[in-house]
Amino acid sequence: MSQSETVPKPQKSAARTIFNVTSGNFLEMYDFMVFGYYATAIAKTFFPGDNPFASLMLTLMTFGAGFLMRPLGAIVLGAYIDHHGRRKGLLLTLGLMAIGTLTIALVPGYATLGAAAPVLILLGRLLQGFSAGVELGGVSVYLSEVAPPGRKGFFVSWQSGSQQVAVIFAALLGLLLNHLLDKEAVSDWGWRIPFFIGCMIVPFLFWIRRMLEETEAFSQRKHHPSMGEIMRSVASNWTLILAGMLMVVTTTVMFYMITAFTPTFGKTVLMMSDKESFLVTLAVGVSNLIWLPLMGSLSDRIGRRPLLITFTILMILTTWPVLHWLVGNASFVHLLEAELWLSFLYGSYNGAMVVYLAEIMPAEVRASGFSMAYSLATALFGGFTPAISSYLIHATGDKAMPGVWLTFAAVCGLIGTLLIGRMVKQYKVRHAGSPASASM
Repeated sequence: MSQSETVPKPQKSAARTIFNVTSGNFLEMYDFMVFGYYATAIAKTFFPGDNPFASLMLTLMTFGAGFLMRPLGAIVLGAYIDHHGRRKGLLLTLGLMAIGTLTIALVPGYATLGAAAPVLILLGRLLQGFSAGVELGGVSVYLSEVAPPGRKGFFVSWQSGSQQVAVIFAALLGLLLNHLLDKEAVSDWGWRIPFFIGCMIVPFLFWIRRMLEETEAFSQRKHHPSMGEIMRSVASNWTLILAGMLMVVTTTVMFYMITAFTPTFGKTVLMMSDKESFLVTLAVGVSNLIWLPLMGSLSDRIGRRPLLITFTILMILTTWPVLHWLVGNASFVHLLEAELWLSFLYGSYNGAMVVYLAEIMPAEVRASGFSMAYSLATALFGGFTPAISSYLIHATGDKAMPGVWLTFAAVCGLIGTLLIGRMVKQYKVRHAGSPASASM
């Protein structure tokens, strides 16, 4: 893999560049995390019923439904970014995400609006998902194109790093709310506060993103493909995108398991308090934030594939045993230990995976191809991780069943990693001498 794409403006602060571009990514993940954290309260507000499990499952399915819009967002907004530029696309995705968040924050509950309430919440989630379909791809591609030589892994790792800041912020906010309000107040109306806070920071994020400059790699290309050309190129590279999707399955399932599902798992399965569940989630966010840039930087030194293969194998060997041990010895300390181990596996794998996915995509459809691979994995697998995990536990009676889902996801990542090298070679043979081939 060539890492020779550079920009001729190295004088700009790396920290400032990373902060400016990942700021909107923070909001995207913050909104998703808040919805997952307060799933039980949202279920009570919009999906009331006599069966708490059915009510929770409807909420978690609504959470997952947002991910179904990601592939559509990936292709539509990804094509927009590949044609009009990284900067314009990132501003557009931020605006769409803000509208979806405001919808969820303001819609009255089922008791007020009846059946219209859950429909409006679903529409808000779908709009968030449409926007998120290209947010991660747009940010990752931007960082990969502005990174100095030999530092792509470190730069791109901050795309995921900004998500961890969102996890930490949302967990801290959850702890604060549970300290200031009683449990009934949080369940009735307090859960809306984090969504309002997300809306309040939108103007600042717009101001930050407006300061972004277009990447040199995009500006220097003489031809910016049309929507039709992008669609044809994406279709011609479908094997590469599917292989990339398999790699992403691992990271997206692992991420939503250890972040969005942890509060629900801690409270409803392990019978721990809200405070204990949020403390574990906070620790996971901090751990992820440490491992992601470290492993992204390590992948710059030793390569991406050694890390990807090593850590998918470790996941296959350890995820189910760790969860089986946890449910047999449930305690706050054991939950923390189990989640920190999973965090180490996730951060180590993802630190290499995201930059690798950005590198293997042809330059002319880099945002579209990356976003499509990421969105398909999230829509079909990762986004429904909380719902699938809850269903597996309910259907089998085995509280450790989420470990089986994690093992399956790790197998997907290992297969994708083993296949991807051969597919890249085949692409280069087909496009030998073309600019796209040279950029991969």
